[in-house]
Amino acid sequence: MSITATVVVLVTAAWVGFSAYAVYTRQAWVVDNLADYGVPRSWWVWLGSAKALGAAGLVVGLWIPGIGVAAATGLALYFVGAVLTVLRARAFSHVPFPLLYLAPVVLAGIVTAGA
Repeated sequence: MSITATVVVLVTAAWVGFSAYAVYTRQAWVVDNLADYGVPRSWWVWLGSAKALGAAGLVVGLWIPGIGVAAATGLALYFVGAVLTVLRARAFSHVPFPLLYLAPVVLAGIVTAGA
């Protein structure tokens, strides 16, 4: 895997991992929006865990590409679900935020698959 691909994967994993941390620590800028979108509070830990495991899977994918591709696929589905949740809540001005996570996750999956 090239240095550029490795950097893409590591930066994406760090970004998604930070998002998981923000959910775990109940950062207002994340959980207030989750509440506004109608996401049940009982789901928050599970959603944070999905992001944390996905981020870890991206890193493992540097050595085992199949795991990285699986992690990127799972995270892509997660963030597509986030876009749909935001749309369902009619918070149209918030749609770019999950897309800012979706794009690098897809890119990380592509570079991992090409490894």
